[in-house]
Amino acid sequence: MQEQYRTLAREGVHETEINRSRFICALAPVATEQEAQEFVARIRKEHPTATHNCFAYVIGADASVQKASDDGEPGGTAGVPMLQMLMRREVRYVAAVVTRYYGGVKLGAGGLIRAYGGVVGEALDALGTITRQRFRLATVTVDHQRAGKLENDLRATGRAVREVRYGEGVAIEIGLPDADVEAFRAWLADATAGTAGLELGGEAYGDA
Repeated sequence: MQEQYRTLAREGVHETEINRSRFICALAPVATEQEAQEFVARIRKEHPTATHNCFAYVIGADASVQKASDDGEPGGTAGVPMLQMLMRREVRYVAAVVTRYYGGVKLGAGGLIRAYGGVVGEALDALGTITRQRFRLATVTVDHQRAGKLENDLRATGRAVREVRYGEGVAIEIGLPDADVEAFRAWLADATAGTAGLELGGEAYGDA
């Protein structure tokens, strides 16, 4: 698995005009290919009279799913340069739709490639990216008396507390980089006089 990946900070739209053609790039973070396709369909619905709605998306921390469409533009002049820009910027789990309203001036193949790739790059700059770090999910179990202080200590030391569940004891779910597991185990034993339990779970990605 990848240790980390970059993705889009938020959904948004960026517009530019080139030789009287409007290029509107809509970007969104997406978790699955289905979400990407739903986003493309939603943007198409918003721009039913556009000349073209071209798209590209990259799913997977390792970019295992990559799709692009020229939507009627000359082959390789729209979807592919959009996809190449996403890959060059190393963003994952992101979908891009560039809507073009033709302005009467032909751009030629080179102009189209620059326009479609360029507006995606500009949109990424405008919306910003975040890094997601791979970590291991871990559950700390502790008695009620120690739980409040332990939770505060976890937050104070920068641990990502994801969930706190109260039952007979208190279960605190956290995210840990793999490399920190043993050091954390020692810290936990020290902080709770050996009374807390630590159970390691699966892997996930979170904000770095």
